[in-house]
Amino acid sequence: MTDLTFLAAAAAAAPSRLDPIKLFLDADIVVQVVMAGLLLASIWVWMIIVSFSMRIGAVQRRCREFEGQFWELDNPEALLGERRRQTTPSAAIAAAGFGEFRKSVAKPGFDREGARQRIAGAMESQVTAEADNLSERLNFLATTGAVAPFVGLFGTVWGIMNSFFQIGSQQNSSLAVVAPGISEALFATAIGLFAAIPAVIAYNRYSHRVNALEARLQRFADRYHAQLSRELERV
Repeated sequence: MTDLTFLAAAAAAAPSRLDPIKLFLDADIVVQVVMAGLLLASIWVWMIIVSFSMRIGAVQRRCREFEGQFWELDNPEALLGERRRQTTPSAAIAAAGFGEFRKSVAKPGFDREGARQRIAGAMESQVTAEADNLSERLNFLATTGAVAPFVGLFGTVWGIMNSFFQIGSQQNSSLAVVAPGISEALFATAIGLFAAIPAVIAYNRYSHRVNALEARLQRFADRYHAQLSRELERV
């Protein structure tokens, strides 16, 4: 009767639904640290997702506007102001190519083929730099997507080990003793997945957008390189 009374009392005291806050507060200190770290990582992931979405959209819009104006003007180099070079990748690429063009033609008897290669190299290097600058914060998404499930799993393993320790210390293997600790442990894995799934989806999506923008910038660089090559022939 004693065991039945204990089980009945435990069942009456058990919550009717999952309470994430209670699961966190009742967890072992190690599991709490794991959960807190994963929650912070999840918050940072969503901050990157929101900020990067706004940033990549603004960059694409500025590039479209700049390139549209650039090809319409007879003297497109007039658009290459300092502020525009800092905020618009297409402008930075055009400035790199035009800067190398001016340095090359400033030397008497310059090598046209060598000048073409230097101009192409300058613009390709700038294309890579712009793509790297855009994708810099995406590394955290990739890291979180790969590591967060295993960090959550570590918290789960630690929580289950603690539950077995409670079984041994209380000499009682009933569900009333084991279930709370296992629930807290599994909650760590759930938080790990909560952080990892959006990170993986966002990383794949934004990596595709960065690659598409890099391809667009490379096409712009190739077109401008062809124009500068024609200018070299006339010098």
